[in-house]
Amino acid sequence: MKGIIGKKIGMTSIYDAQGKIIPCTVIEAGPCVVTQVKTQDKDGYEALQIGFGAKKEKNTTKALKGHFAKSGTPPKRKVVEIRNFAADKNIGDLITTEIFAEGEKVDVVGTSKGRGFQGVIKRHGFGGIGMKHHGQHDRERAPGSLGGSSYPSRVFKGLRMAGRMGNDRVKIKNLKIVKIFSDKNLILVNGNVPGAKGSFVIIEN
Repeated sequence: MKGIIGKKIGMTSIYDAQGKIIPCTVIEAGPCVVTQVKTQDKDGYEALQIGFGAKKEKNTTKALKGHFAKSGTPPKRKVVEIRNFAADKNIGDLITTEIFAEGEKVDVVGTSKGRGFQGVIKRHGFGGIGMKHHGQHDRERAPGSLGGSSYPSRVFKGLRMAGRMGNDRVKIKNLKIVKIFSDKNLILVNGNVPGAKGSFVIIEN
């Protein structure tokens, strides 16, 4: 497995050789620094801990300052573990866009946009009752019945209701890498990825 941390820049579109337009998401991927190497003997599993994005030292705890000092790098905003990394890396090594190739399929993990408290129509796609409310007001977007009165006399667990929506960890699978600009640390993937502009994403394969 291989992976890199990136930041979502935005969306654009490019043309392929046949003149077909391709919608793409622009991701600033790396360079990431290896901050820790975990082994089977010491930690019980094999993984690489990588960091990305500059962070002010005054906003970093002493424990994290010492942790980053071991790898000879300033504090990082985002730290992620990649299990069973494909290549052998040591503490302080850089991981760049060169680990990927154009045309390769990757998975992108991000945090979706938070929508706040939403009703059942937006959150779960309910149809509502429309104008069939027989004169009652404020019923057009209501959820309807939550269960029987005499039986079961309760609301079942997991019933779809209004509540907080978004701000979840989302993985989009099998996105094609359309273009890589190694000099600018940019990767263009086909389609959209979760999260707002400027949010962190993980590109893995």
